[in-house]
Amino acid sequence: MSTANLLVELFVEELPPKALKKLSESFSQVLADSLRAQGLALTDAVVTSFASPRRLAVHIASVADKAADQAVQQKLMPVSVGLDADGQPTPALLKKLTALGGGLGDVSGLTRAPDGKSEALFFNSIKAGASLGEGLQKALDDALSKLPIPKVMTYQLEQGEGAQFQPGWTSVNFVRPAHGLVALHGDQVIAVTALGLKSGRSTHGHRFEALVSPVVVRTADTYSDQLLNEGAVIASFAARRAEIVRQLALAAFKAGTGIRPIEDDALLDEVTGLVERPNVLIGQFEAAFLEVPQECLILTMKANQKYFPLLDASQGKDGKLTNQFLIVSNISPVDASAVIGGNERVVRPRLADAKFFFDQDRKKTLASRVEGLSKVVYHGKLGTQGDRAERVRGIGHEIVKQLSLSTTPFTVEAKDHFDVLDSKVQQAASLAKTDLLTDMVGEFPELQGIMGGYYARHEGLRDGVAIAIEDHYKPRFAGDALPRNHTGTVVSLADKLETLVGLFGIGQLPTGDKDPFALRRHAVGVIRILIENNLPLDLPTLVAAAGAVFGDLISDPSEALLVFMQDRLAVSLRDQGYTAQEVDAVLSLKPRRLGDVPRRLAAVRAFAALPEAASLAAANKRVGNILKKSDDQVDSTVDAALLKETAEAALYEALKLAAPKAQASFEEGDYTASLLALAVLKAPVDAFFDSVMVNADDAALKLNRLGLLTMLHKAMNQVADISRLAA
Repeated sequence: MSTANLLVELFVEELPPKALKKLSESFSQVLADSLRAQGLALTDAVVTSFASPRRLAVHIASVADKAADQAVQQKLMPVSVGLDADGQPTPALLKKLTALGGGLGDVSGLTRAPDGKSEALFFNSIKAGASLGEGLQKALDDALSKLPIPKVMTYQLEQGEGAQFQPGWTSVNFVRPAHGLVALHGDQVIAVTALGLKSGRSTHGHRFEALVSPVVVRTADTYSDQLLNEGAVIASFAARRAEIVRQLALAAFKAGTGIRPIEDDALLDEVTGLVERPNVLIGQFEAAFLEVPQECLILTMKANQKYFPLLDASQGKDGKLTNQFLIVSNISPVDASAVIGGNERVVRPRLADAKFFFDQDRKKTLASRVEGLSKVVYHGKLGTQGDRAERVRGIGHEIVKQLSLSTTPFTVEAKDHFDVLDSKVQQAASLAKTDLLTDMVGEFPELQGIMGGYYARHEGLRDGVAIAIEDHYKPRFAGDALPRNHTGTVVSLADKLETLVGLFGIGQLPTGDKDPFALRRHAVGVIRILIENNLPLDLPTLVAAAGAVFGDLISDPSEALLVFMQDRLAVSLRDQGYTAQEVDAVLSLKPRRLGDVPRRLAAVRAFAALPEAASLAAANKRVGNILKKSDDQVDSTVDAALLKETAEAALYEALKLAAPKAQASFEEGDYTASLLALAVLKAPVDAFFDSVMVNADDAALKLNRLGLLTMLHKAMNQVADISRLAA
């Protein structure tokens, strides 16, 4: 058995650029895993992926030409079935041995071994290790069958003469037509087939700039260097991406001081999937187009042309769009002026369209479009966008009402301020969806909300309303910013609650990985708004108020929706680094105000760090179990005269001192101090359980002791269920 490095390449027509990275990762991983499973590759073998627009390839270090033989033990049957009273093989055993290829009556190779409560017969054999040809064929078949192909196409492969082709015609299903297969073990070709092709050592370089065609790969290890030097192709996806990043930064530096390319990882991956050897060039457009909102220009350049717009970092935190952009070209002519000029001519009509849409949209007010929302269907069971806007207004009004009635201080305090806030919320909620009817959003749906904000400011609407219209979709994704003002916060919250309550109310719940209405994202948005703004709002009350605006249109979704949101909250908190125990301790109490959750978690973490924590958590769990099993109706009333044992009297006295301190801190919102005040109870609690029998024969004593435990349980579990911290 010998080892050498292995290279496999599939040469195809242009692969989908957005999918190329995932296709490459899957191809490499599945093929390597299959070879490992067959004993042909080491567990820690170095695997290097290659992917360009026209190829998927993988290089695996130290692959054996044959896997080691393996000892195999196969259970046949119980001894009582396989051997008779004299120890001779039964007909059933002989039949089994014949099927396995063993000699009739030859039981010398069998092993007797315990199998549960009885003994069984086992057949021992040696399984020959797979050859690399056999193993690679299996691995290649697995890798191709498991590719995450976005869309399969069917084509007829016209066969020709030579090693690359199998004779005859072949109907093939694959992401793109395949034209070549390379399989090299060191410098030797391994005979495998795929997609109607036979393996060889020839591939192709750059479509226009290759120095040699075809590129004949000498060994597995010379593959990437030969493609670069002879084929003008950077085969590694990661290396090509890094080269694009380097050239983008260099070109931006040449464009001017403080100029930087827009950051967009998805665009960078897509462009990496479009070029084989990148060449970054600088183009520009007429400065007059900068009168159009920069989001429109940026989107059209990125989405339609795959350009990297250039921003002036000196003009604000996010940078201001310049009239220059970067082109990632796939060719490197001596004179690039024709390439640059061609791209400038192509982008100009796109920008002109954006300017036309912007100019036309501003001829109508947002208010004049409100009536049109009644003609846009939102959902067959939930009515139109007009109906939806009215519901958002109603929910927004209830949110402002709850804020105004809250006893917890809020930044908008005076009643006339709440009236003003409600007025802004009503106006913003009415107009928030009207930009769906504009030409710009019709062309670029990603700009909904953003364009509404621009049009609102153009009309001179109150700035708070314009910001709310722009921000009411926020947070749009994980890590996105929250709405910037109170009006936007309320409208965003109302909009997300309307979506969640309405769709849950008609049974449109997410299932598995399917979430067509992005309800998980909406739930996380509600959670983030409530927590990060520390809003004095009660979640169950919000859900009930949102449900009320639907009337009889939906079933009551409150129970299912609150469970769903608690699950989302738990996932979110664990992602933030809280332990499952900490999260469970807080959420098991089902806190109604989510703004309290971070402080509760901080309190639990501080409490858990105390030396008394483990003992108190275990005791709390024991108390809870005792109270659950009790058939008596118990409250926290304690008759001091019935405290016969020293330990129970001591616990009562300690509770009378600690509980009021914990309660006072709890009411002030200092949850950490509330829990820490209970640490002094460790000794009296331990003494109580060491010497006091709760279930006394005397009914009055028993009831009094249960009352003492109820008092203890209540004091310890206001912030969180401490028993969840017990091991």
